[in-house]
Amino acid sequence: MNDTQLLRYSRHILLDEIGVEGQDQLLASHALVIGAGGLGSPVALYLGSAGVGHITMVDDDRVDATNLQRQVAHTLARVGEFKAHSVQQAVAAINPDAQVSPITQRADATLLDHLVPQVDVVLDCSDNFATRQAINSACVKHGKPLVSGAAIRFDGQITVYDPRQAASACYACVFPPSDTVEEANCATMGVFAPLVGIVGTLQAAEALKLLCRIGQPLTGRLLMLDGLSMDWQEVRTVRDPACPVCSQRPQ
Repeated sequence: MNDTQLLRYSRHILLDEIGVEGQDQLLASHALVIGAGGLGSPVALYLGSAGVGHITMVDDDRVDATNLQRQVAHTLARVGEFKAHSVQQAVAAINPDAQVSPITQRADATLLDHLVPQVDVVLDCSDNFATRQAINSACVKHGKPLVSGAAIRFDGQITVYDPRQAASACYACVFPPSDTVEEANCATMGVFAPLVGIVGTLQAAEALKLLCRIGQPLTGRLLMLDGLSMDWQEVRTVRDPACPVCSQRPQ
């Protein structure tokens, strides 16, 4: 690190758990963020400001006025732009160390199969069941840790699925692909603005812990938040030996 970086990241460096070595790891790391909306906005801003060296941001949507109530990476001036490009500008304004690669395509299996092997951690900030399943399958296939978050109305949840750990469940163990899921989206059900910030910030924290190899990640623990009562509940997740996605991994 140069003198400017030592000053910029001094509050991280002061932490014994991170220090210079941990900050160097962040600067050399690569995170894949799927979704540049309510969750992806705080995720990208915190990963970028913390010094994650490369962030690949995938989102094929454009900024809309209705997004500005909660998607804090975007501005009124950037309505109509691709969200991935808007996030790139937002991170660059905070920290030029972080390289943001915007991809304005839908995160399908083909794209994920190309991107996931290149990164150190994947953050699922998407908003639909099919994309979540595709992200999970790619992470299991390529052995990459997945930080999964969701938020709708006043309800949020976050966990970590880590296929590098034999006991770790995957997303499909907890939410089987065969389930009939009624899609919930903000356009029809609404979402409490700060809720996406709470969940997205926690996702960024879990990703930074994984990249620095510190603390105890949320692997095996699904946290659920009731934003109205601000009540947290924890559910333990276990591998399904019959899971159609991860059952072939070593137990």
